[in-house]
Amino acid sequence: MKTSLQLRIGQSLSMTPQLQQAIRLLQLSSLELQAEIQEALETNPLLEVDEEFEAEKPEKETEAVDPASQEVNQLENSAIPEDLPTDSEWEDTFDMPPASLTTSQVVDSGLVREDQDESSDTLREHLLWQMRLTPFTDTELAIATIIIDSIQDDGYLPVSLEDIQQSLHAEEDDDITVEEVEAVLHRIQHFDPIGIAARDLRECLLIQLRLYESDTEQLELLTELIDKHLDTLAKRDYTLIKRLLKVSDEQLTDLVKSIQQLNPRPGSHIQIDKTEYIVPDVYTRKINGAWQLSLNPDNAPKIQVAEHYASMIKRADNSADNVYLKNNLQEARWFLKSLQSRNETLVKVAGAIIERQSGFLDHGEEAMKPLVLADIAEIVEMHESTISRVTTRKYLHTPRGIFELKYFFSSHVSTDSGGECSATAIRAIIKKLVQAENPRKPLSDSKIADILNDQGINVARRTIAKYRETLAIQPSNERKRLV
Repeated sequence: MKTSLQLRIGQSLSMTPQLQQAIRLLQLSSLELQAEIQEALETNPLLEVDEEFEAEKPEKETEAVDPASQEVNQLENSAIPEDLPTDSEWEDTFDMPPASLTTSQVVDSGLVREDQDESSDTLREHLLWQMRLTPFTDTELAIATIIIDSIQDDGYLPVSLEDIQQSLHAEEDDDITVEEVEAVLHRIQHFDPIGIAARDLRECLLIQLRLYESDTEQLELLTELIDKHLDTLAKRDYTLIKRLLKVSDEQLTDLVKSIQQLNPRPGSHIQIDKTEYIVPDVYTRKINGAWQLSLNPDNAPKIQVAEHYASMIKRADNSADNVYLKNNLQEARWFLKSLQSRNETLVKVAGAIIERQSGFLDHGEEAMKPLVLADIAEIVEMHESTISRVTTRKYLHTPRGIFELKYFFSSHVSTDSGGECSATAIRAIIKKLVQAENPRKPLSDSKIADILNDQGINVARRTIAKYRETLAIQPSNERKRLV
């Protein structure tokens, strides 16, 4: 085979650093984008924040000054003396609140800012604090510490007394019996919150019944119902419970309502998770009968090229400083262009979604239309992978709430008229039917499927079950109520 030279003409797409940067910025969330911009401002001297844009923000109108807020402003705006002796104390220069000032007094005086972290103690710290106030011996303290360390966040004790005893034998020289461990456990079960350190739901509810204010007869019935027939109650077999307890419908209704007032997860009252807030990327509002889109200006600062340093660049100079400025100027322009491309793409994709799902904004979830990535990709003339990057972790603020752009995409089922119905609309219909059902005879999955089929929506029973589970709706046998 002879070797020869051939010329071919073709096109190929190379992943240049500029294209990689644009793709990476496109898939960042708003918080990640803020961090990326801040890093670019710190590393590139040719980038700066547009101060004129920041100065355009309207000033707040003068309002009546509250005495408490005036006191805070005096503390914040107090001038520090220029000639401050090196051996002086802070308290010698500024008036400080007395050491005996309580937290409530500080709050009442307006000295506490609203953005301070007011997170409460964990469940373990709350129980250890009560343990230190309880008269325990050294051995009992060791037992109580291990029990508290073993309690889960929901307040239950998942380990057995024998396991606690064995772990104590590995740490202590004294022989500790299971009875001693159980005695300490009973004392901890009197701690706050009520029902703590229970080994199962039955024990948790029985512990809470100790403080239940009721007549003797109802208390005895509640104790028997929880102690012996809790599994039957979980199955909603009310007929069997009425026969076993010899009670009427009204009495059983009162018993069930009393049990519902108890807390099945006592630890959740103390273990509070911090709230995570979502910042929308795009706003939509209806103006003159049409939905208009706008980017959130607070998501990222407006940046620009630093003209002071850009003017120092000389075209024919090849010195190290000049080359450094040239490279940073080029990177700054690429970065600004990538940001602009990201914003334009986000607005274009969000606008196409809103145009397709305007029925949802006007009428709710039942008017949601079927939509897939390929539909939006065809409208905006982009690849599906680009649409996927744009809609991931990007949020749209609407009059109906804040939704991720991915929320507006859903599969569909066919209808008798030859049309399509989205999965989101079917879930909304299921939720509406369950809310309006008779609690004594809840709708089964088959019955819901029949109702939808009567409306022209062809959906199978197993599909109804899948949608019901995504909505966290229990099966019909568990939704049954007395009233």
